[in-house]
Amino acid sequence: MLTAAAVAVAIAVAAAACWFLVRDSLYQQARTKLQDAPRPAPGRDIALAACEDSAEEALAEVPPNTDRFHQNAWDIQVITASGKVCFPPASTKVIDTEAADLTHGDSTQATYREGQYSDGEPAMIRVLPVAVGSTKAVMLTATSLKNVQDSLNSLALLMAGVAGLGVIGAGVTGRLIARSALKPVDQLTGLVEHIARTEEVGTTIPVNGQDEIARLSTSFNSMSTALANSRERQTRLIADAGHELRTPLTSLRTNVDLLIRSDAQGRALPPETRARMLGNMKAQMQELTLLIGDLLQLSRPDTPNPEAVRAVVPFHETVGRALERGRLRGPSLVFDTDVRPWYVHGDPAALERAVINLLDNAVKYSPPAGTIDVRLQGGRLTVRDHGPGIPAEELPYVFDRFWRSPSSRQLPGSGLGLSIVAQTVQDTGGQVSLGPAPDGGAGTQAVIVLPGQPEEPR
Repeated sequence: MLTAAAVAVAIAVAAAACWFLVRDSLYQQARTKLQDAPRPAPGRDIALAACEDSAEEALAEVPPNTDRFHQNAWDIQVITASGKVCFPPASTKVIDTEAADLTHGDSTQATYREGQYSDGEPAMIRVLPVAVGSTKAVMLTATSLKNVQDSLNSLALLMAGVAGLGVIGAGVTGRLIARSALKPVDQLTGLVEHIARTEEVGTTIPVNGQDEIARLSTSFNSMSTALANSRERQTRLIADAGHELRTPLTSLRTNVDLLIRSDAQGRALPPETRARMLGNMKAQMQELTLLIGDLLQLSRPDTPNPEAVRAVVPFHETVGRALERGRLRGPSLVFDTDVRPWYVHGDPAALERAVINLLDNAVKYSPPAGTIDVRLQGGRLTVRDHGPGIPAEELPYVFDRFWRSPSSRQLPGSGLGLSIVAQTVQDTGGQVSLGPAPDGGAGTQAVIVLPGQPEEPR
C-alpha cells in the first residue's frame, strides 16, 4: 500500500506537470496566432459618427467581408469605453465585453487575456487600445480556444486513466514483490513460533541470495545451531555427571548400610574393617567434593565473559604455588623446575587450578621416584612426566569432558581436569596441547602458551 501510494503521488505530480506544460504551450500558440491578426492603420482614427463605413477602412488589410476573419479564426470588435460596439455592427459571434478590460488608461500596448464569446465559448483575446474620434476605445481580437480545451480535456482523461492503471499496476506489483521478498520472513516467523511451541532447537531454514533477509536467515540458523549445541552439551554434561556421581554415591551408601546393619544387629565390625570402611568413605567424600568443584568450574559459559574479573597475574608465582601442592601429593617424586617471570591478564584462581590439574595428572601417571619436568620460559609452560604416555589414537579426546583413557579408569578422577585446563587457557587467550614427549622418550608433555610479558605492567 505504501508503494502504491508513493507511485500514485509520483504519477499525479508528473501528470499535473505534463498537463500544465501542454496547456501553456497551446495557449502560447494562441497568443502567437493573435500577434499576426490585423491592426488599425497607423495614424488613422475610427470615426465614431460613421464607424460602420470608416471603421473597415481604418483596419489595415481588412476587407468589408468579415467572413475572412472567421476563415483565419479571428473575430474582431471595436468597443468604445461606454460599451458601444462600433465594428462589426451585425456580427453574430460577439466577444463578451464584460470579460474585456477597458480600463487601459493611456497605454498603447496590446495585452492578452483569456475570455469568452457571448455564447460561453472560451477564447484568447488581444486587447488593443484605439481611438474612435476623440473617444477612447479598444479593439478586441479573439480566437477560439474550444479545440484547445477539448484537447486539454482529452489529455486530462488520458492522464487520469494512465495514472489509475499505473497505481493499480504498482499496487499489484508491489504486493507480489513484497510477498515474494518477505516470504523468508514469514518462514522465519513460522519457524520461531514452532521452536517456541515445541522447543525443538536446531531447526534451520533455507537461505537464498545475499540480501538482508538472507543475512537474517543465516544469523537465525547460526543461533539455532548454537542453541542446539548448547542443549546437547548440557544434556551430555548432566548425563556424564550423573554417571560419575553414581559410583562414589553407591560406594558410600554400601558402606553406610554395612555400618548401620552391624550396629542394629549388635555385631560390631572388626576395628581394622571399620577403619578401612571409614577411610574408604572419606576418600569417596573427597572425590565427590572434587567432582562437584569441577562441575561448578565447567558450568561457566564456553565463551569468556567480558565483565569477568581479569587482573594482572604473576604466572610464575601461580606455578610456584601449584608446585608446592604437587610436591605434597607426590612426595616421592622429583620436580625438576625452571620457572621464569611472566605476567598475564586473567583469573588468578582459575589459572592456578589449571596448573594444579596438569601437575595432578603428571603425579598420577609418574612411576615411583620418577621425575616431573616443569618449565616456564617466555609464556610457554611445559609439564612433562615419565609415565606410560597416552596412545596416539586417544590424544584427540583428552580435553573432552568426562573422557578417561580405558587404561586409567581404575585410577581416581572424574575426567574433568583437562577440560578445565582447556577452558581456562581459552578464556585467557592462550593455547594448550598434550602429546608425547618431544625427545621420543617415555611420558607425556603438556604445553600451555599464554600471552603476556616478562615484566609487570605499570
